[in-house]
Amino acid sequence: MREKLSGYDLAWTTDWAALFGVQRPLILEIGFGRGAFLRYLAGRFPDHNIVGVEVSNRCLVAGESLIARENLTNVRVIHSTAEMALYHLFEPASIEQIYINFPDPWFKPGHSHRRLMQRDTLDAMVNRLSVGGELTLATDIAEYAELTAALLAETPGLTNLLPSAWVNAMPERVVTKYEQIARREGRTCYYFAHRRNELPAPDVPVIREWAMPHIVFTSPLTLDEMGAQFAEFHHDDGDLHIHFMGVYRGRGALLFEVHVGEATIVQRIAFLVSDRAKREGREYTLQVSALGHPRATKGVHKAVGLLGAWLLSLHPDAQPVINKVAINEDE
Repeated sequence: MREKLSGYDLAWTTDWAALFGVQRPLILEIGFGRGAFLRYLAGRFPDHNIVGVEVSNRCLVAGESLIARENLTNVRVIHSTAEMALYHLFEPASIEQIYINFPDPWFKPGHSHRRLMQRDTLDAMVNRLSVGGELTLATDIAEYAELTAALLAETPGLTNLLPSAWVNAMPERVVTKYEQIARREGRTCYYFAHRRNELPAPDVPVIREWAMPHIVFTSPLTLDEMGAQFAEFHHDDGDLHIHFMGVYRGRGALLFEVHVGEATIVQRIAFLVSDRAKREGREYTLQVSALGHPRATKGVHKAVGLLGAWLLSLHPDAQPVINKVAINEDE
């Protein structure tokens, strides 16, 4: 059984040739469901490396089973959101084809930020497509088709391959299980096909991993005294949402449970405050625990800076000694 892959564990960016064992053009399917379209792509493009990304564990298990059962050596599935994959895993102009089949429309109040087809995400797709590469999308939701058509019409880096904004049939493509259900229930399907042209792509840099932050500080307080003063708090700044949820006392350390939500990645991680010299009331280190394979992002740096500032505020004699945080509390 091959190693399960996740955007939280893969290198940013990923060496796809090393992962597949051969350098070939890349195809990306965003949200592969039970894998029927991945199977179709594997057969139609045997000389390509095909990557499917999904957030559903059930779909990931189904995809891995399909790959093993049918020996689809040119397909790998990744636990990842589309945003994490596009912004962290792929270099600019590195993908030849992107397929999106029946994405969740997220029309409930307050859910629009989860919608895949948004300006920033579409710009990332255009940036990651090679010139001549294609973007194909299918939906059975009329409102989603309309908002998609509007976004694509405002995207100069893509050229429509169809005679109209969309068509309602593409006889040459495989019919997925969801598509069969939609048609059986009488819903109209809408298909889009665009090609990456030679106009400049939007500037969407790859978000790479930072060095892991840490702070060394002195304080007359003991770990118990610091922990006793903690109260849950939040920090919100645009797409960055940090929630300091709780503190737990361990042997020689405090563990802070922290939720860090960013536009491209959400992490629930632990920060440790440990006694460096084993003499409480002296010198302490604030660092990110290795538990859960955390990634050192801008948001994690900000969170460490915020927690460090709070710890230093607990006593007038507390002082920073080493500060390896790139985004501090006052930035």
